[in-house]
Amino acid sequence: MRTLTLNRLLWICGALLAVLFVVVVLALKVGAVPISMTDLAWNLVRVIVGRDTQLSSEYGLIIFGLRLPRIVLGIFVGAALSVSGAGFQALLRNPLADPYVLGVSSGGSFGAILALIFLPYMPLVTPLAAFVAATATVAMVFFLGRRQGQLDNTTLLLAGVITNSFFSAVIIFLMTTLKGGEDRGMLYWLMGDLSTPLAASVRWMFGLGLIIGIGAIYTTAADLNLITMGEREAMHLGVDVTRVKLVVYVSASLLTGLAVSVSGAIGFVGLLVPHAMRLLFGSDYRVLIPTSAIGGAIAVVVADTLARKVVAPTELPVGAVLAIFGAPFFLYLLRRRLA
Repeated sequence: MRTLTLNRLLWICGALLAVLFVVVVLALKVGAVPISMTDLAWNLVRVIVGRDTQLSSEYGLIIFGLRLPRIVLGIFVGAALSVSGAGFQALLRNPLADPYVLGVSSGGSFGAILALIFLPYMPLVTPLAAFVAATATVAMVFFLGRRQGQLDNTTLLLAGVITNSFFSAVIIFLMTTLKGGEDRGMLYWLMGDLSTPLAASVRWMFGLGLIIGIGAIYTTAADLNLITMGEREAMHLGVDVTRVKLVVYVSASLLTGLAVSVSGAIGFVGLLVPHAMRLLFGSDYRVLIPTSAIGGAIAVVVADTLARKVVAPTELPVGAVLAIFGAPFFLYLLRRRLA
């Protein structure tokens, strides 16, 4: 493992942030209504210097009312899912694990579907119900995954798979009982959707939860490097394996629940981005966690931009775009692992 220095970490994160900035600018420019780079630059300068009153109502609505909130949501969701995926891969010591393997996604989706069916005209209820259901799923899988008072990886994985299958079956049952046309919005939500911007208060709560979850996982980064080599070896080196596994499980589940509650089930991000960051920068979790956060943000913003542009003026679910491009890469990773 290459020696990590603060200078190297800052250079890597700085380069990825530069890529993210370029992606955000392009995402602001691209859409059903194209905007020239010159106009976009002048409008951004006006906002920065406090002269946003000079913006035309059309530009203000398109850039700052529609596209920018959606991009911010994509950054939050991508960072949450990617770091969650990196955490679960370390927790389960399985490089093919992802944030949805323990049933958190299906549990949150179940709560959201119930809210959409019974309280369809109360938008804030949907993310709240999804987060509450995801949290309840986390607690249930945690207690099912304990064996002799310890968190057992195999039992935890089996409990998650069974829970995921159960909630998926219940969701399908609920969808089939709806009248024709009522399930279109739910289907988009289940496939991942960033078209509904977060309210300002919800955005701040999501951001706070994101910082807490990523920060908690990052505090275990050095211990995760040892645990991935074997739990017994890590214990001999002084790592409190039980505490680290609990922190990672709770934090990664929190991040997944937050993401699912506001965007639906966006797959492949938590599986593919950590792998891409490992290939580029190595497997040191002190580098992998921050780079996964930035890389996940880049991936989701790019996918959402394609979702808005490919069939404009209509749009595709962002989860479908990620699945189209993510599935071949997943097969490549699988073949590379088996080779």
